[in-house]
Amino acid sequence: TSPDLPEGWKGVDLEQGESLGRDGSLDYHRDLIATVRAAASVKTRFVVLPESALGFWTPTVAGVWQEGLRGSELIVIAGAAVIDPGGYDNVMVAVSADEARILYRERMPVPVSMWQPWRAWTGQGGGARVNLFGNAVVDTGSQKVAVLICYEQLLLWPVLQSMLHSPTAVVAPGNGWWTAGTSIVAIQNASVMAWAKLFGLPVVTAFNR
Repeated sequence: TSPDLPEGWKGVDLEQGESLGRDGSLDYHRDLIATVRAAASVKTRFVVLPESALGFWTPTVAGVWQEGLRGSELIVIAGAAVIDPGGYDNVMVAVSADEARILYRERMPVPVSMWQPWRAWTGQGGGARVNLFGNAVVDTGSQKVAVLICYEQLLLWPVLQSMLHSPTAVVAPGNGWWTAGTSIVAIQNASVMAWAKLFGLPVVTAFNR
């Protein structure tokens, strides 16, 4: 059985396959904002979207979302990528009508496909950054949250590192379109649920398939 959701929180699963986050058009973001608003109930304060849902995180994207959430009390926590010439951070952002900020930087991206340290060794840019000992928990205002993005849900140390900081909830987003035909997403969900139950914490999941 699934652990309880934190009060006022809701996770939204998407079925956008590999197109998730790769369409930076205004229509894409407006449609996603409409999906968030439709999914939220009167009691919903926080809506969690999957890893990579917002694509590249830019001031323009932040502005579109802030405007789209105008008139609501919603805070959307969604996956994005922050890029610069040296590489990128796989992040979760928190955006509302009043504020847009980076909430969490992934501690352990998937080796080889995302984390490519040899690029730096050979003077090349690119690849996801590792934030091994950073942001074990993050403050959302209503909860002290342990965020576990995708691959982190299968590792021992990110979970235990977060639990040492006494979180009050777990947020577990992922993007599993590339695992179609396998049980990987189900295994990730089972792992997160087991950890949440072991530590007696509510959990919010949001996956793209």
